[in-house]
Amino acid sequence: VAALQDEKNSLMSENEILNDRLEQLDDSLDDPNTVVAKKYFHAQLQLEQLQEENFRLEAAKDDYRVHCEDLEKQLIELQHRNNELTSLAEESR
Repeated sequence: VAALQDEKNSLMSENEILNDRLEQLDDSLDDPNTVVAKKYFHAQLQLEQLQEENFRLEAAKDDYRVHCEDLEKQLIELQHRNNELTSLAEESR
């Protein structure tokens, strides 16, 4: 029992130390002059920019898909027209 109480006390003190470090890190993020905060805000800005670019590229991809579908329809129509004209040309010969 004593060994378990010692371990419990040790873990509680370690937990307190880690909570203190966490609070210090949170405080350092709130202070825009710290290196950690600058890196965090820079990473956050990069993430936002990449998300915007991803959205833009997804929209462009959708536009190209629609354009490609239109071109495929036109190709099929032109192939049918070509076949019709080819058969008419053969009849004329």
